[in-house]
Amino acid sequence: MQVFAILPAAGLGTRMAGPQPKQFLALNGLPILIHSLRAFAEVERVTAQIAEYAPEYGLAGRVLVVEGGDHRQESVSHALAALPAQPDDIVLVHDAVRPLIDPATIDRTIDAVIEHGAAIVGLPAIDTIKQVERTAHGALVTSTIPREFVVLAQTPQGFRFGLLQKAFAEATADGFVGTDEASIVERAGLPVAVVHGSQVNLKITQPGDLELAEFYLRQRSR
Repeated sequence: MQVFAILPAAGLGTRMAGPQPKQFLALNGLPILIHSLRAFAEVERVTAQIAEYAPEYGLAGRVLVVEGGDHRQESVSHALAALPAQPDDIVLVHDAVRPLIDPATIDRTIDAVIEHGAAIVGLPAIDTIKQVERTAHGALVTSTIPREFVVLAQTPQGFRFGLLQKAFAEATADGFVGTDEASIVERAGLPVAVVHGSQVNLKITQPGDLELAEFYLRQRSR
């Protein structure tokens, strides 16, 4: 069994409002993407990594570069097509801008995929969750969703290669675009397990997130 990691990195990161895509912004002296790639490189079971950027920093020989698509689902499809994988192999998809993922969580995700076939990293909801109806003037609450039924999805999201490939093919044939890889697998009627994540595994989408990530890195180095 082989384990492959895909890190989509073609997004523009418009919410950061900066001159370059957020995955290439410096975090503690290195591009955000490099922190993410290095975390997977530390996991012995990860055979190879797929990215949309030719990394330096000693990782070039361990990373296969593929061309990104117009959106995340298309980028992941390109990566799946490039993988020399067998149906029972494992594919992990990770947000390139979650640079603080830790090897232990990656390992737990692999274990969950071995057991269940599909798994995501997620956090239990802390705040009260409201379902709303959008209006021209904002939104109106229609119901309160019990927190015990909600998790906040993170990455990596892991799947058996054959399972994910089939779900993607069905989505493409139907013109369906999911919000993440798990939503595509869920649509195919397949169960997805949840691995407990961490607040530290944040997704950098706004300027304040970069400062918070730098704080967490300083805490780690103590």
